[in-house]
Amino acid sequence: MGNDRILSSSLRYIINHLNQQIMRNLSLVWVAAMLLSVGSLFANGKESEKPSRSLAYQIAELLSDNELTVQEVDKLARVRFTLNERQEIVILAIDSDNEVVKAFVEERLEAKKVIVQRYKAGRTYTLPVRIAR
Repeated sequence: MGNDRILSSSLRYIINHLNQQIMRNLSLVWVAAMLLSVGSLFANGKESEKPSRSLAYQIAELLSDNELTVQEVDKLARVRFTLNERQEIVILAIDSDNEVVKAFVEERLEAKKVIVQRYKAGRTYTLPVRIAR
């Protein structure tokens, strides 16, 4: 009989302890779910330009997949350009010490169409470019 009481009280202790742990974990899950739902509400309330649509990303895509030599890779260029009414790139200047890089950037960007959500006619853009493989 004494062993039954010890076993019974041990089981009650274990069950109570497990119930407390389960309730704590459920509380944490509930709080996490509330934070995620509130966070998604705030995230959806603000319009932001997606990275795949940004002007810098589009230009990086136009300059990718190049066949430049080791001498041209990792060179810097500063590109100054504007967009015409059809949102095509119009290069105003390319500052670089390397003539091959200048020619490459001009060939890849001049008159290429890009999509800019907040387009302003006549706005001048300056973009630093690093040629990579």
